[in-house]
Amino acid sequence: MDNTALCYRQFGEPESVLQRETAVKAPLQPDMLRVQMLLSPVNASDLIPITGAYRHRITLPAIAGYEGVGRVIAAPVGFTHLLGQRVLPLRGEGTWQQYVDCPAALAIPVPDTIDTLLAARAFINPLAAWLMLNLWPVEGKRVLLTAAGSDCAILLGQWALRRGATEVYGIHRSAIHADRLRAMGIIPIAQQESDSVRAIAAASDVVFDATGGELAQTILSAMRNSAAFICYGLLSGQPFSLQRHFPPMHWFHIRNHFDALSPQRWQTAFTEIWPLLAGSHYSDARLLPFSAWQTALADYRQAGRDHKPLLDFTCDTP
Repeated sequence: MDNTALCYRQFGEPESVLQRETAVKAPLQPDMLRVQMLLSPVNASDLIPITGAYRHRITLPAIAGYEGVGRVIAAPVGFTHLLGQRVLPLRGEGTWQQYVDCPAALAIPVPDTIDTLLAARAFINPLAAWLMLNLWPVEGKRVLLTAAGSDCAILLGQWALRRGATEVYGIHRSAIHADRLRAMGIIPIAQQESDSVRAIAAASDVVFDATGGELAQTILSAMRNSAAFICYGLLSGQPFSLQRHFPPMHWFHIRNHFDALSPQRWQTAFTEIWPLLAGSHYSDARLLPFSAWQTALADYRQAGRDHKPLLDFTCDTP
């Protein structure tokens, strides 16, 4: 079986180092599923590792992509009931390829009620939001989000309100996000309105930050010592320095929590996430053929983007 994948053999900007490569797929190993991919999104978490930011845990050559949805075409004994079913082939190989092998016990079956476009984006951002709200409860608290138009932030905001947050504020860079945030119950704050940002930061109990850089520094300098600041991304590409008078600061990396999730707990997490996700606002999706991956990356980098580009493998599968 021939398999086409987006590979990188050195670290660098994804547009420069990614290449489509076709090779014979290795035989399926015991206890593994083989999944024919349908859709896979483009996320920051897909692109940042390609640059070499996490080179200490990546062995080259590597296949890009961390999430997506596909259909099971081969399964070991005990999992044959999954043949023909849609699953999330997680924690195995890179997902930007036509065929993905993943541990059978960790593949997440997709309920029939969940649309394929939604299922393709049900891992990185939903699981991160779910884990963070479990780790830092928000009931009775005022919550502040940065990069509020991003997929993870809009889920954090909606689910925080469901969990009893008194108010959720969302800092956004592009005005295109303001109306969307209001419709979700999130109070929009323009990032360039520095006085408003400082005032809300000073009154917030929990901050979930995805940007880092100058904005994180501004928020931290205004926060009370009794508040909590959780950094789960550096979309600005800029670090920030901590000072003694700042409130407690916590780093969240989703990968650090995988080992604590047994296969049973892993499956249970998604039984909780599916209904939450189905009942939430999420960004629109834009499908682009797998062969047009460069266009998908350019689309992802558009300022003020209000949709998620997805690689569509059904256009390329022989």
